[in-house]
Amino acid sequence: MYTLVIMAAGLGSRFGSLKQMEPFGPNGEFIIDYSIYDAIRAGFDRVVFIIRKDFYDDFKNTIGKRLEGKIKVEYAFQELDDLPNSYTFPLERVKPWGTGAAIYSARNIINGSFALINADDFYGVEAFKELFDGVKNNENMVLGYKAYNTMSKNGSVKRGMLLGDNKLKGIKECKMEVCGDMILSSPLDGSDSFKTSFDTLVSMNAFALTKEVLDIIVNNFSIFLKDNIDNLNSEYLVPDVINHEVSLGNLSFNIRKTNSKWHGVTYKEDKEEVIKAIDNYIKEGIYPNKLF
Repeated sequence: MYTLVIMAAGLGSRFGSLKQMEPFGPNGEFIIDYSIYDAIRAGFDRVVFIIRKDFYDDFKNTIGKRLEGKIKVEYAFQELDDLPNSYTFPLERVKPWGTGAAIYSARNIINGSFALINADDFYGVEAFKELFDGVKNNENMVLGYKAYNTMSKNGSVKRGMLLGDNKLKGIKECKMEVCGDMILSSPLDGSDSFKTSFDTLVSMNAFALTKEVLDIIVNNFSIFLKDNIDNLNSEYLVPDVINHEVSLGNLSFNIRKTNSKWHGVTYKEDKEEVIKAIDNYIKEGIYPNKLF
């Protein structure tokens, strides 16, 4: 089967429950609904949602119900206490362990190559065609967006700048914002800011990953915890794992470029822009008025 894994555990933190999620489509559709619609069109026939156990009922009764008979649906639960056997989570920890831990939580139901996305990012039709092709070809791939196509009009955003052209050499996490006809990038490691072009490629956490990468993410979680178990704000992140393994020469990743425009709500003022974009896509015939 061609599997799409959607990291949705953070939705509960931001919205309290799915019942309180604000709609973006004309019939109450969430951003995640458009991603799944595009994924089905691209050829995916199985979706694994990584969610918090405490909003499983809300999730299944909204998003899950809309998908009945359209794609195989499975769930994994990202919980603070789901750790390798030798570790116990600090009781005072509230923050989730990060995207790598999300993958760890689905280790028993992901059984081959898969695509990985965030639940609250609007990736675009072309993006899912590229992701599907990557999974179909058993390829390690990161989807590269032109930086300008991922900017917010309302302030800076955090993006993973992709180093390399067709082959990934590394991922540099930066705070980015439009500055005239350039992008001002401020590395999160504290190094000097610099300007780069609108066409600079960035990651939006959209990957095609093989079983090899899955195993590395799962196995390296223990290594991360050894150094970070007591750091209440530490996060085990998929891009960090990929960046580390690529730098060591242990993994080879292709960069697939997309002209798709990303949409998302980094700031509350972004919401109207997303609604307007979806409305335009419907008028252009890219999406039907009612998805499911």
